[in-house]
Amino acid sequence: MLAGLPVTERRLDVAGIETAVLEGGVGPPLILLHGAIECGGAYWAPVIPALAGRHRVIVPDVPGLGESSPVRRLDTEPFAAWFEGLIDQTCEERPCLVAHSLLGSLAASFAGARPDALRRLCVYAAPGIGPYRMPFRLRVVAIRFALRASQRNAERFERFALLDRGRTRSEAVEWFDSFSSYSLTRGRVRHVKRTMNQLIRIGTSRIDDADLRRINAPVSLIWGAQDRMVPVELAYGARSRLGWPLRVVKGAAHAPHIERPGAFVARLEEAIGAAFAPPLTNEVLG
Repeated sequence: MLAGLPVTERRLDVAGIETAVLEGGVGPPLILLHGAIECGGAYWAPVIPALAGRHRVIVPDVPGLGESSPVRRLDTEPFAAWFEGLIDQTCEERPCLVAHSLLGSLAASFAGARPDALRRLCVYAAPGIGPYRMPFRLRVVAIRFALRASQRNAERFERFALLDRGRTRSEAVEWFDSFSSYSLTRGRVRHVKRTMNQLIRIGTSRIDDADLRRINAPVSLIWGAQDRMVPVELAYGARSRLGWPLRVVKGAAHAPHIERPGAFVARLEEAIGAAFAPPLTNEVLG
């Protein structure tokens, strides 16, 4: 999955947790925080080369997932302690943070509680920023995979997460198959299952708007237009309530950075590189 990427891997002791971190590039620090996925940060590989051309990219595996060590509990407070330690060890200045899916919810809570920790925050398809009810089909495919981590059940989950699994795989067959195989392998590990269950519980809980309004850093939203896991309507609601600019990537579901990496990078660079956009703007990339 990491072959040819302009990154090196380090193992850091962060808040007492051995943490795997990929780092590369030159420029202002940009942390890419993965969602609740067994493989950890390696799934950012399709966009790392482009982003590393303008940023020092920092990609950790959160505790209990990927190659980071297991933890007994990963919810709001342990996450905050770990993430503060990560910033202290990897960033000489306040970083920009892009946080995906369930970890996007924890990142938003962190930013509200520690309003001066980040330079910018990009919340990427995170359910906790609005009223969220897990879709029934997502419950079904998630439970099937949790009960039996088979290749067939993994593919069912991927078909729900991605708008067109076949098309996405065809654009990078070797990488995609490695990503799928590694995620499946990690999905059979007991402590990984435990961490995933904890993240589902905490990451789908709604964050109070008062806490979100405490975030001092400029906040932007990025979403896939056809996201079936966390529908884009939730993002439109957050945009209306909180005034956070929203950038929507067409032709993608829950993981535009894998499905349409070029489009995702373009919208992300707008979100973190330009002046903070005025409230209630919305840009759609066709």
